[in-house]
Amino acid sequence: MNVLFLCTGNSCRSILGEATFNHLAPEGWRSMSAGSKPTGQVHPRSLALLAREGIATEGYYSKSWNDLPVTPDIVLSVCGNAANETCPVYLGPVLRSHWGVEDPAHATGSDEEIDAAFMTAYRILRHRIETFLALPLNELQNDHERLKAELDRIGNLLP
Repeated sequence: MNVLFLCTGNSCRSILGEATFNHLAPEGWRSMSAGSKPTGQVHPRSLALLAREGIATEGYYSKSWNDLPVTPDIVLSVCGNAANETCPVYLGPVLRSHWGVEDPAHATGSDEEIDAAFMTAYRILRHRIETFLALPLNELQNDHERLKAELDRIGNLLP
């Protein structure tokens, strides 16, 4: 199963989701990330946070949803409500769920406050990913209605 973490810029949240999912996922499950209007670069604070958490960072880059290597089975949009952002809608025959997280790239304040915003986004995503991966995935893989309900429920969880 291929899971796409989707947002607008593909520089922070979707990269955090992709890298964390790939770090934790069982064999046969992979994630990728993309943006509808990619910034073209991964935010350095995202890469630094992943490295501190022991998650590999090589190979991750900001890319368009037009450049995906495979068609996803599941699309998780991670856009929040900060800065009046509109989450892109992936068009295609896939299972979709919204896992909104505020964009740490818009955080202001001291370095500590900005780092805390990145950590908050990471913790939310990691908690949701861990909850997702704890599901009976072999059963749910063939029960899209139940899988959709679980994904929607998880999208509202906070650590």
